[in-house]
Amino acid sequence: MTKVAILGGSGYTALELIKILLRHPHVEIAAVTSRQRDMPHLAELHPSLTGRIDLRCELFDVERLTTNGVQCVFSCLPHGASMVTVPALLQRGLRVIDLSADYRLRDPDLYAQWYGESHADRMHLAQAVYGLPELYGDAIATAQLVANPGCYPQTGILGLAPLAAGHCIEPRRLIIDSKSGVSGAGRTPKLTTHFPECNESVSAYQVGKHRHTPEIEQVLADVAGEPIEVIFTPHLIPMDRGIFSTIYAMPRRPLSEHELLEMYRSYYAHAPFVRVVEHLPATKDCAGTNFFDVTVRMVRDAIVVLACEDNLVRGASGVAVQNFNRMFGYDERTALL
Repeated sequence: MTKVAILGGSGYTALELIKILLRHPHVEIAAVTSRQRDMPHLAELHPSLTGRIDLRCELFDVERLTTNGVQCVFSCLPHGASMVTVPALLQRGLRVIDLSADYRLRDPDLYAQWYGESHADRMHLAQAVYGLPELYGDAIATAQLVANPGCYPQTGILGLAPLAAGHCIEPRRLIIDSKSGVSGAGRTPKLTTHFPECNESVSAYQVGKHRHTPEIEQVLADVAGEPIEVIFTPHLIPMDRGIFSTIYAMPRRPLSEHELLEMYRSYYAHAPFVRVVEHLPATKDCAGTNFFDVTVRMVRDAIVVLACEDNLVRGASGVAVQNFNRMFGYDERTALL
């Protein structure tokens, strides 16, 4: 049995994480922290947990966590907050899965450029392993610090990885057109996600400057062994959850749809949560699951990749548990099927 703690228990990702871990046969949720001074019961924060877990939030105290035998910490803190909290955990020998963006970019200068602040933990930034099991599974297994991937980047990275690995596509100006449900914006109220503002409306945002752009390029460059350049455009779409990405790439050589599908099937043959499908996927097909669905088409000599996932499960909490399973030697699929 592995004791775990969750930092930042009030958000959507924390709720999904708790629900998954409650059905994990080898996990005990020992603590959930909150910055709310009244220390609410989890059922007060998330009524759907009523009768399922009897735990009250507590203030973050690394001494208390280690005394209670916690071995792994899931950090669901906001960007900027994790990097000032995680070092104390690592120094005590705890293993950490960080769901923020604080440890995803290896280059601190690149982090400062895209996030508008200096990185406060450069020492541990270098040791963080990017938490995409399909690409970095062996490194994740032995990592002390895993940087859980962003929800949007997974569709772009997994959608393009077989092509990048096979050097089948031109590496510049890859186009990733993505749509996300409103839960991707988090639980904190904002004008743009207020129901009358976003219902019956589709809108693009952060065009040309979304922070997930360098994350996608960094990982695809690892896969391809050469620099990759993407044009990533996110859109808000009026549904609760799900991400759908349509990705466009130009091939370096003639390819048929059959060749492409076989390439994807071969690349993901040992990836239990990647489903290479022949039909056109839809977000409802993978809603509430840790599956990533993808297919590929040839259209006027261009490659069109169609990919979708649940942004809260596969996009965040589900892949975090997938990483946890690899780190602690459990079957990768545990609690996720």
